[in-house]
Amino acid sequence: MLQRIRAALGPVPDQVDVPRAYRMGSGRPPGDPQLVELLVDRLLDYRATVVEAADGDVASALAEILADVDGVVLHAPGVPLQWVTGVDVVPDDGRDARALDAQVAAAVTGSVVAIAATGTIVLDGSPTCGRRALTLVPDIHICVVDRHTIVETVPEALARLEPTRPLTFISGPSATSDIELSRVEGVHGPRTLIVILA
Repeated sequence: MLQRIRAALGPVPDQVDVPRAYRMGSGRPPGDPQLVELLVDRLLDYRATVVEAADGDVASALAEILADVDGVVLHAPGVPLQWVTGVDVVPDDGRDARALDAQVAAAVTGSVVAIAATGTIVLDGSPTCGRRALTLVPDIHICVVDRHTIVETVPEALARLEPTRPLTFISGPSATSDIELSRVEGVHGPRTLIVILA
């Protein structure tokens, strides 16, 4: 059957030119203040919480956030030590999904790139970003975004990613709507997303 379909379609050219007429970028450098402002606007629109790390002091911002979190907080194994020094968090110990759900209140990770136009943060499964279960199962995800990784468009972000890595694109807390358009948060991932801008 497939041979008949291929024969009906005719010869396949060696190279197909795909038109790329869409905008590839703005020309603004990553981390431009306008891009940061746009990302924050989108994140707030998606009901995420955004916290500025004063003078890049992620540990102080994290300590302030965790004052309201009751329970175990795990961090991705590769986050910079200065982010978690003096903060009551422990490295991810590989708990399975059930244990993450029952025993862990929050997870702290970094990110690889953020897209201002869509309000999207991208994780790539690297040691700084952590494994997917760590970022999807606990009720609270605290994600550190370096301003210098904020780009405007999706094509700019894709150019910075390793396509063979397990990519997770996050645009606000997990949310869905039922047939009556009632919004429900936390069904397919964390109920709360807190972004620390560093």
